[in-house]
Amino acid sequence: MTLPRVNLSDPLALRGYAHPLRMALIGLLRREGPMTATRAAERLGENVPNCSFHLRQLAKYGLAERAPAGDARERPWRATAAVTSWDDASDDPQVRSAADALNATQLAHYTRQAEQFLARRAEEPTDWRAVTGFSDDPLYVTADEMATLTQRIEALLAEYEHRVTDPSRRPADARRVTLVRLALVDENPTPGGSMPGSTPGLAAPDAGAGAR
Repeated sequence: MTLPRVNLSDPLALRGYAHPLRMALIGLLRREGPMTATRAAERLGENVPNCSFHLRQLAKYGLAERAPAGDARERPWRATAAVTSWDDASDDPQVRSAADALNATQLAHYTRQAEQFLARRAEEPTDWRAVTGFSDDPLYVTADEMATLTQRIEALLAEYEHRVTDPSRRPADARRVTLVRLALVDENPTPGGSMPGSTPGLAAPDAGAGAR
């Protein structure tokens, strides 16, 4: 199964999505389903005119649309897809610049989510504390190997995609988990197997490597 997605390729659309409230609105619509700007404002602690404006902007870029309403007085919105994707490998300087701006906004969004989780993590049950948190692992791979590894990870995640679109298929104790993936390449790769300043045969992990 492949989740329905909207792909952004135009620089204007990429920059249009690079806004914290717009990302929050799309995330809210995807998690909780169609809702009015008034309801979205209540959920996000924003004012209604602000949410209405940004929802219209999201519709302009194909990320949101009007949803059928059971009440003529209501004008709900819904997300057009479950996933937003964009091209990070474009050779067009305008697209690349806009994608970088969007990536920076997304990273800030993830940072806020992580900080909020850490603030309440101590209150989580032991079984959830044991399987959540942060870790990092140093790898020495080629670009082709990294592409293969990414495909393998995506194949594993795809086994759970049906639960995103069909709530009836979620186990009773299932919770929504945000799994963030970052692939960061060292600026100055070192040849050979050992890290600068390390002694061959001794562990020289990254700061925080393996920590939960």
